[in-house]
Amino acid sequence: MSSLVSHISDLVRHRSLIGHLVGKELKVRYRGSVLGFLWTFLNPLMLLGVYALVFSVYMRIQMENYAAFMFSGLLPWIWVHSSLVYGTNAITEGESLVTKVIFPLQVMPTVKVAAALVNYLLGLPILAAFIWLQGIPPSFNLLWLPFVLAAAWLFVWGLALLLSTLNVFLRDTQYIIANLLTLWFFLTPILYPLSQVPERYRWLIKLNPLTLMMGAFQNLFFRRQGPNWPELGLLALVGLAVAGVGMAVFDRYKESFAEMV
Repeated sequence: MSSLVSHISDLVRHRSLIGHLVGKELKVRYRGSVLGFLWTFLNPLMLLGVYALVFSVYMRIQMENYAAFMFSGLLPWIWVHSSLVYGTNAITEGESLVTKVIFPLQVMPTVKVAAALVNYLLGLPILAAFIWLQGIPPSFNLLWLPFVLAAAWLFVWGLALLLSTLNVFLRDTQYIIANLLTLWFFLTPILYPLSQVPERYRWLIKLNPLTLMMGAFQNLFFRRQGPNWPELGLLALVGLAVAGVGMAVFDRYKESFAEMV
């Protein structure tokens, strides 16, 4: 735990550098496109339109305000997906920074997760407006959002550290994780409520940490409830464990990054 606190303290000390690199990451990501930064808002809206059409018109999931339910889980999923896809390549794509002796390498995957989080936060007004139009007004329970984000951050950040390290030594990691994320998406109650999973399989879905995470976001935005504190506490514990492992593996092998990239 002391090592994790030390690691986070290092990131706090480098917060100005992280902020600068996050801003650069967001600008570069859409450089050259006509709509530029507007894609931050258009991407989730287009995904919402596609999935809403498929699952509320063609496949017809019987659920009131289904689109609002789906969007409240789809938006944080985009954060998770972007964090892990870009985070996996953080070290291998940053050769010019990796070879600088004084550069704090843990900043690189952190920037990818933080940039994806900024995109999520920028999408929240769209989410709030959309679910309001669906007849679900915002609740004061949204004030608990920082606690949910903190627990989710630990989990996502820890995975990004672990995957970015693994990808340095096994470049197939970036392709494997892209496919595994598709499977993970459909194993998480985002397009369907947990109640529609057959009872005999429901315990397996509950073992998925993202079930806890998406459930927490859905509680705040769709169900207008406060967090399920036992589940959020469990997510925080899992996040601490994953962050601890990710940090330990990253620290163990970071000295070899310069010669491997």
